[in-house]
Amino acid sequence: MAKTPIVQEDLVEYGFRRTIITITAVLCALLEIVDTTIVNVALNNMRGSLGASLTDVAWVITAYAIANVIVIPMTSWLSQQFGRRNYFAASIIIFTVASFMCGNASTIWELVAFRFIQGLGGGALLVTAQTIITESYPMEKRGMAQAIYGMGVIVGPTLGPPLGGYIVDHFSWPYIFYINLPIGIIAALLTLSFVRSPKYGEKLKAHQVDWLGIVLLAAFIGSLQYILEHGQQDDWFNDVTIFTLSVISLFGLFFFIWRELTYKYPIVNLNVLKDSNLKVGVVMSFIMGFGLYGTTFIVPIYTQSILGWTATDAGLLLVPSSITVAFMMPMIGKLIQRGVPQTYLVAIGFLAFFVFTYWMHNVMTPDTGTEHLFWPLIVRGLGLGLLFVPITTLSLSALKGKSIGEGAAFTGMMRQLGGSFGIAIITTFIARFSQTHRVNLIAHLDSTKVNVQNRIHVLQKGFMSKGFSAETALQKAYKILDFGVTKQSSVLAFMDIFLYLGLLFLVCIPFILLVKKGKKNAAIPEAIH
Repeated sequence: MAKTPIVQEDLVEYGFRRTIITITAVLCALLEIVDTTIVNVALNNMRGSLGASLTDVAWVITAYAIANVIVIPMTSWLSQQFGRRNYFAASIIIFTVASFMCGNASTIWELVAFRFIQGLGGGALLVTAQTIITESYPMEKRGMAQAIYGMGVIVGPTLGPPLGGYIVDHFSWPYIFYINLPIGIIAALLTLSFVRSPKYGEKLKAHQVDWLGIVLLAAFIGSLQYILEHGQQDDWFNDVTIFTLSVISLFGLFFFIWRELTYKYPIVNLNVLKDSNLKVGVVMSFIMGFGLYGTTFIVPIYTQSILGWTATDAGLLLVPSSITVAFMMPMIGKLIQRGVPQTYLVAIGFLAFFVFTYWMHNVMTPDTGTEHLFWPLIVRGLGLGLLFVPITTLSLSALKGKSIGEGAAFTGMMRQLGGSFGIAIITTFIARFSQTHRVNLIAHLDSTKVNVQNRIHVLQKGFMSKGFSAETALQKAYKILDFGVTKQSSVLAFMDIFLYLGLLFLVCIPFILLVKKGKKNAAIPEAIH
């Protein structure tokens, strides 16, 4: 007896089933996002136990990120080929098994290989979880469904560092991977038991699959991600590898676009980008990723390198911001359901993010305390809460059917790439701004000035009182002065970064207010996938 095709409306769940599907989807999205940042605080421990260099261990992050951005654009196509439930369950299993193998790795390159496989499984979890959780809710409640999903995506990056710090401090680094095992096993079983798939039509035969498109996508995205991860430490285009991969990425992008627009069965449907709201949403998703991942990266670096905090304390600083996001999401979902224009919410979100960055710019000193950073980070949480759901709903408000999943893949990919660009650009400018400020500060540090001489004399006397000779004490005094200059130049660089980041968000406000609303026949709640 033939099975009845499942249409989109039949996927709506109620009661216990919907609760289970919601929990499963959010857990999977949270797992994937947390694993992008949880390893950051464990890199030194990995280096010690695996005997790796700093350059080698950086590949633990790079391999995962490259795999993520390669698979995200293909997620919609893969779901159609294998069925959403089967593809989602397989991705969870791949992610879970790879997590176990990462924990068991005995060499750095074993760990890198398994992290890449983990990234392939994890990248699929984001967009697929977003679609599953939304289609499980009736039309009028899908704004709230998107808000629930958004909590995992926004909160995840800030949960990683404190969780990783706690595990490394109290156990050992393999356990940052082992904690995925019970959650992954339960999520896979629940997916196979409760999640259903829509009927997509006939699958492609092997000779119809866009193999060339897959290769070109991997070349373009993979090369770009490597450039962003390693550009600063390898001196950008002065490095042969970076230059070569830049050429590969450029040509890969050109031929990938050509292939997808001319091939009958494209791996990524670029025609969906003809929708004007999606085009704007993709840009806004990129900027949101830039701010989300960029600030998640820069705040712990500032608190650890300048203020001398531990990794755990630096991670915990971001927790109140995450709680604010979690608190905001349901409220934003209700506002959208009541018809508040998404453009207004996004504009207010960008303004809140500007307030956060400008506030941070003003409170940064070599001695800034928790009490100075708490409220700016709360404002950050308000801004992110106002951005995620409205940007996603605005992006997809005029799309229908399988185009929704394809649009969601683009917004997800651009959010990830925005984060990669943000971290790469911030890392580069911290180094360059620090050097510029150091040169300027030294130029004003005239040893003939009385106040400079007095400072050196006080420092020298202090070291002499501890038993050092006059010459040694003078050398140490100069080192202390040099350290102070370096630290101050770094603080000024961080201040510049926050100021320019804020201006980026401020400039976006007029553009977002000019965005056209979605078509009337495509209700906002329907579009949230």
